[in-house]
Amino acid sequence: MTAQLIDGKAIAQKVRDEVKEKAAARAAAGKSQPGLATVLVGERVDSATYVGMKQKACAELGMTSFHHPLPEDVSQEDLEKLIKKLNADPKVHGILVQLPLPDHLDEERVLQLISIEKDVDGFSPINIGRLAQKGREPLFVPCTPFGCIYLLKEAGVEISGANAVVLGRSNIVGMPAALLLVKENATVTVCHSRTKNIADVVRQADILIAAIGRTEMVRGEWIKPGAAVIDVGMNSKPDATKKRGYRLVGDVNFDEAKEVAGFITPVPGGVGPMTIAMLMANTLRAAEIQDE
Repeated sequence: MTAQLIDGKAIAQKVRDEVKEKAAARAAAGKSQPGLATVLVGERVDSATYVGMKQKACAELGMTSFHHPLPEDVSQEDLEKLIKKLNADPKVHGILVQLPLPDHLDEERVLQLISIEKDVDGFSPINIGRLAQKGREPLFVPCTPFGCIYLLKEAGVEISGANAVVLGRSNIVGMPAALLLVKENATVTVCHSRTKNIADVVRQADILIAAIGRTEMVRGEWIKPGAAVIDVGMNSKPDATKKRGYRLVGDVNFDEAKEVAGFITPVPGGVGPMTIAMLMANTLRAAEIQDE
């Protein structure tokens, strides 16, 4: 293996330890515990799992969590009432609405309603707008892209001046990641389903962030020798040797890419742990902002 493995678990633990220490210092100073409110609509198993992990992280780091499960058929009006109530609650420093929402709900309207100072997911149109503007800073950055950039910096990858390619243009990962790379002075190309000669484009990348949701789509021969590869993908691949009948793999063929890349994140154990760690960091920051 030629690539240096970027250990997301270890780096995420470092972030969590820092958050725990600062939360304890707040308590010792008589300040409120950082409080995160999670809103879960319906009973999607994956969404419920993610929310459970966030609640567990809060408990481990000395933070408070407030969970609000809602039925699948909740009305837009009732969901908006809850958001307004959480905005007004001084014990709640951060509000996280687990996405995706059922089709009958206006996701954009819900995200707009969350107070910008409590938008710890970084999805408010105001925060995203600030991220897109030169000379402006968002209060919060979306957690997964934030984690991707943090991993690159912790690994010692030089972002400024690099050619960066982002595979995928979702509002949750691809587009915010591209904007963050621009802020770090990289030259950025965003690839998607209409991109021509995608392998040739990827071969130019000093930094690759793969967030396209296709199992092992990126082959080793696509990777520029020495490139830094951040794999956001989380896909199930059939594997008869596993008890559950499958294993988790990314959007990059790890076994091939590790022989060419300079740095690479594993799946699992790369970007995944960073998402919740950065959410905890954002929630702590929200508490500090609201103290001012």
